Amino acid sequence: MAKVLFVVSGAQYWTLKDGHRHPTGYWAEEFVAPYSVFTGAGHQVTIATPGGVIPTVDTMSLRPSMTGSEANSLEHEAVIEKAEELRHPLVLRDVSVDDYDVVYYPGGHGPMEDLAYDRDSGKLLKDALASGKPLAVVCHAPAALLATRDVDGNSPFVGYRTTGYTNDEEESVHLRDKAKWLMEDEVRNLPTDYSRGPVFEPYLVSDRNLYTGQNPASSGPLAKEILKVL
Repeated sequence: MAKVLFVVSGAQYWTLKDGHRHPTGYWAEEFVAPYSVFTGAGHQVTIATPGGVIPTVDTMSLRPSMTGSEANSLEHEAVIEKAEELRHPLVLRDVSVDDYDVVYYPGGHGPMEDLAYDRDSGKLLKDALASGKPLAVVCHAPAALLATRDVDGNSPFVGYRTTGYTNDEEESVHLRDKAKWLMEDEVRNLPTDYSRGPVFEPYLVSDRNLYTGQNPASSGPLAKEILKVL
């Protein structure tokens, strides 16, 4: 049995450039699909958030228009309801990579609000990368890589091949022009060797022990890739 750490945003909103607080959190599929993959294979999942706050699911991610059907929405809700780990997250600052075999970051717009600036998350990401253990980051969560930069702007992720939520995908949910900054732009500027696939279709990139997925549909396939490594 492997121990898998989910680092989840604690944000309940994303501040847009006009100051509006757009309700958000973690994206349901990006928790549900990997959680189901890992626990279904007998592995143990632990959740950590900034300050140990109970994470909030983005309610938009539970709409049938987003999940594909009413049945899928109900299935996502059921998994989230049964996942007791969500009700008892660890404080991110107290977590050590040494205690886990895999680190996984789900997205949603939440990481754009907190993990992109969180120094504890930044340290954990650097430690995870240096450990050689699988580090998986999906959708908006590559924004968390921005917090790994030092005072000179240097990051150990510079030059790594990555993917993540595209500007076109942000446009499709009518938030591209409202955002202070865009995940794709900033991860490119880190700089990483960013690439992308078609909008909202699964697309994965791996480079050494870093595994990234473009969008919600990539989260399940990403977890299955990590299972192969385990």
